[in-house]
Amino acid sequence: MPNKWTGKGNPYTREEVRQRLQKTLDQKKAIIGAGAGTGISAKFIEKGGADFLIIYNSGRFRMSGHGSTAGLMAYGDANAVAMEIGEFEVLPVVEEIPVFCGVHGSDPRRRMWHFLQQVKAMGFSGVNNFPTHSIVDGSFRDILEETGMGFSKEVEMVRLASEMDLYSCVYVATPEEAIQMAEVGADAIIAHVGTTVGGSVGVVGATVDMDFAIKRTQEIIEAGRKINKDIIFLAHGGPINTPDDVKVILENTDAHGFVGASSLERMAVEASLTALTQKFKSLEL
Repeated sequence: MPNKWTGKGNPYTREEVRQRLQKTLDQKKAIIGAGAGTGISAKFIEKGGADFLIIYNSGRFRMSGHGSTAGLMAYGDANAVAMEIGEFEVLPVVEEIPVFCGVHGSDPRRRMWHFLQQVKAMGFSGVNNFPTHSIVDGSFRDILEETGMGFSKEVEMVRLASEMDLYSCVYVATPEEAIQMAEVGADAIIAHVGTTVGGSVGVVGATVDMDFAIKRTQEIIEAGRKINKDIIFLAHGGPINTPDDVKVILENTDAHGFVGASSLERMAVEASLTALTQKFKSLEL
């Protein structure tokens, strides 16, 4: 239903977001979500027909010319950055589609139940777990887990968000993590297969191939579906970059759609600004 004060747009209830996305599936269309780091990105991604937007701190780094992985580093307060982008840049310009807040669930400085009340009051319709420790591996991941800053804190954040009637659209990197998120009520699960390839700051060697992306995405889907068959499953990252790449995933897995951040926002800016500037510079006196 429309916002009761303005008659349009955000925030939506959890059930309203579910109904909107189900309508897309009923029309046999792929669900497309997008990360937005600036208001102008959000405005025109919405105009292009995206089903929802996610606002997280890596969007600010991405649109400042840096790699999205900067969002995992100690370069700022991830939760504060997401709220700032939402309050002052994205929510004022988005007309109608749901907007989710990227929440750093393992931040030990916040009472998560209290912070999620602020997220909801701001006008976000849901949450996403970013920065996510699901894509951290090796000994550093072990340290995070052992010192109380592990993935379980992200799971707990999603459990709280579900109780607060916030839609949850979450990243996982393994089937085991999909099960954990499904058990606490995640509405949509995004199979994250790594940092996006391509462009000026995309990964080259540190990525997986499409065969792995297909296999891992399907494994995540099958694991989560055992817990809740109504979960929406989306693909993200690694070699899944262009619409043709997404088509390959949709044809070879049971995914319902795709979430693009670098692949929608950063790639579009890099390509269009380069081409347009080149056209201007081709002019002669």
